[in-house]
Amino acid sequence: MLDLSELLKELQDSTLRAVQERAKTEALFASMGEGAIATDENGVIYRINKTALNILGLTEKQALGKWFPDVVMAVTHENKTIPLIDRPITRAFLSGRTISERIYYRTKKNPRLPVFATVSPILQEGKPIGAIETFRDITQEHKVDRMKSEFISIASHQLRTPLSAINTYSRMLYDGYAGDLSGAQRDFMKVILSSIDRMNELITTFLDISRIETGQLQINSSSIDYNEIISTISHEFAQVAAAKKISLRTDLPRAPLQVTADPLLLTEVFSNLLSNAIKYTPQKGTVQVTLAKRNKNILLKISDTGYGIPKESQAGVFSKFFRASNIMQKETFGTGLGLYMVKLIATGMGGKVWFVSRENVGSTFYFSIPVSNNNDGLPAQMDEFLQQQ
Repeated sequence: MLDLSELLKELQDSTLRAVQERAKTEALFASMGEGAIATDENGVIYRINKTALNILGLTEKQALGKWFPDVVMAVTHENKTIPLIDRPITRAFLSGRTISERIYYRTKKNPRLPVFATVSPILQEGKPIGAIETFRDITQEHKVDRMKSEFISIASHQLRTPLSAINTYSRMLYDGYAGDLSGAQRDFMKVILSSIDRMNELITTFLDISRIETGQLQINSSSIDYNEIISTISHEFAQVAAAKKISLRTDLPRAPLQVTADPLLLTEVFSNLLSNAIKYTPQKGTVQVTLAKRNKNILLKISDTGYGIPKESQAGVFSKFFRASNIMQKETFGTGLGLYMVKLIATGMGGKVWFVSRENVGSTFYFSIPVSNNNDGLPAQMDEFLQQQ
């Protein structure tokens, strides 16, 4: 058995090791390049590093022992306070999961500072007893994203002019204005014209996205029959579906379904979703379109028996330039921008878009918007979505 002196020595050694480990943890916390804040189970700040103080423009006295939401103010793009329940730290604490997203903080120097924040709950026996948030200033990244969007817009405009001339003269050649073409020449011209169409489609997509991202998209809302829009576009895609022997079915209400929205944006959303469903469904498959009113919203549902989206790829479906790994081998052409634009428009219209999918079984995409929506907040809401990417 250990005598008293040995027990005391062991206790001293354990205490020293604990103090040393705590010192290491404190040093690590203090020297982090990102802002770091630790709170207890009541949301009271008990630790904050110098980086966080510098970003927020605070002193330790102004932060320590204070309630986190009172010290760190989170706001929307329009500089409105974000409700406590929607804050990343609240969601992380309630769910027990790590939450990462872009958000705006109100500081003494900047009423709307863009930051990227990650909040991790501190768990003890599966129960949260606090949380740690790390964050960094992403002002420069935000500016670079804007510059990229503006560059793409300018480049696309410059490309459109020469491409328009190429398109015009190529079609004149194909139609025999410069003399009859041989069979081989006509085949070559078909390939050229097809490539021109794809290039035009790509440029149009780039321009649409850049206008949305920079808040330059003109919104023209009116009272329209959603049912008629879906019916018209479905009819236009009927031949595309028939060429692949795909059964395109529609289940639409008999009566008009009025909605206040921009008809061009609704057309863009449905065209992208339906085009994808047909494109990524193999021959002799089925695509089902359903439109119905659900309380104060209208729900569009598009189901297919296509390739489906692998589970490991589903988190990035609405990201820019996303293409699932199983699709790139089957369909080589694709920009990966369609669903990104659908998400932008849905967010801006105060609606939602989501999906369920199983690889080699098929996918179902849902698009829901309010019956009445003036779209006044479109640019701001678009920007909030972009901050989360």
